[in-house]
Amino acid sequence: MTLTRSSDGRSVAGRAALITGAGSGIGRATALLLAAEGARVAAADCKLEAVESVAAEITAAGGEALACQLDVCDDSQVCSVVEQTVEAYGALDILVNCAGIALPAAFGDEEAWERTLDVNLKGSMRTIRAALPRLRASDAGRVVNIASTDAQVATPMMSAYTVSKHGVVGLTRALAVELADSGVTVNAVMPGPINTGMTAAIGEDDRRRFARRRVALRRYGEPVEVAQAILNLVLPASSYTQGACLRVDGGMLTVA
Repeated sequence: MTLTRSSDGRSVAGRAALITGAGSGIGRATALLLAAEGARVAAADCKLEAVESVAAEITAAGGEALACQLDVCDDSQVCSVVEQTVEAYGALDILVNCAGIALPAAFGDEEAWERTLDVNLKGSMRTIRAALPRLRASDAGRVVNIASTDAQVATPMMSAYTVSKHGVVGLTRALAVELADSGVTVNAVMPGPINTGMTAAIGEDDRRRFARRRVALRRYGEPVEVAQAILNLVLPASSYTQGACLRVDGGMLTVA
């Protein structure tokens, strides 16, 4: 028996990736990680200065990056960013939907519900719809959506967010079946407590107490730890992973 180390499929080098919500948090970490692994990155966010900073950091390190302003609630902007990516790189192989918001609001707050669902759920639908023809043309089209452990549990005053993340899981599973014959894989990651802008308002002592009580690893995670899970899902070698919803929560939902 001969053991042969295979590098084919275990690299994203040369792949064209569009990452929404890339100006901060998990999106930023994903853009930096994929670029470090050799991907050509289109970093998109509603805050242009933020993604310009990310793109500058990537190019300064010798990578390829494009900064795009994007409101995922605007169909024309979504289509434009997809085309900018293809124009720059000649292809689109990877789509990572990190754009999202979390608005604490009472159940009856219709404005919060509409805004949250529009960004978190319909935003992912819009980007997938716009990118799909290009992803189909790739030999290894990959979509990763960012859900949340709130897709399995719930938090008070966050009903709209919880429902939106249940929807992201449903979207992921539905498209995994619907697109199965296309060669495009559709998966999701479900982050637990992560040190991002969304959790920055929680006091440090409160975060520490929560982690000690509820998280098996007894700490909050870092955005790059979620990005590493995303990297595994977008590899060409991850060709038989379809409709998976991968928890990256430090064992939070494992703790009794």
